[in-house]
Formats: sequence, C-alpha cells, structure tokens
Amino acid sequence: MTLAHCLTLGAILFAIAIVGIFLNRKNLIVLLMAIELMLLAVNLNFVAFSHYLGDMHGQVFVFFILTVAAAESAIGLAILMLLFRNRSSINVDELNELKG
Repeated sequence: MTLAHCLTLGAILFAIAIVGIFLNRKNLIVLLMAIELMLLAVNLNFVAFSHYLGDMHGQVFVFFILTVAAAESAIGLAILMLLFRNRSSINVDELNELKG
C-alpha cells in the first residue's frame, strides 16, 4: 500500500463527510458522525505521512486528536440527550433559539 492509496482514501472519506454535512442539516446525530469522519480522514493522512517519512510525530499527533475527538463526542452526545429531553426532537431546524 503506497502513500497515494492512503491519501486517496483519506480524501474520499473527507469528501463523504463534507457531503454528509451539507446534504443533511436536519439530524444532529448525522452531523456529529460526519464531523468525526472528517477527523478520522485527517488522522489517516497524518498516519500515512508519518509512516512514509519514518517519523513518529504524526502518530503522536493522531493520539491527541483522537483524545480530543472522544471528549467532543461525549460532550456532544450529552448536549444532544438534554435537548431531546427538553424538546422531544433532535431536528436542527427546531433548535433555532438558544437561551442562556
């Protein structure tokens, strides 16, 4: 497997995530999944370049990105559960007013 194969796969995954964000703006869960897919596509590119260059810095950077992504997912799902309890819907169009 060459560097071009990994970069092509990363670009395809990133493009699928972009399409997921722009085509589906109603379901909050699908939006969160598309953002996670974007992060994984970028991580794949980091690992591919790290392997190609023989350097561990890219893989260490991926470790930190995955840690932040896990925290972001946990917080996002917690907010989603609270919104569903209060509004009985996760439709993004119905979440137009935020109160502080």
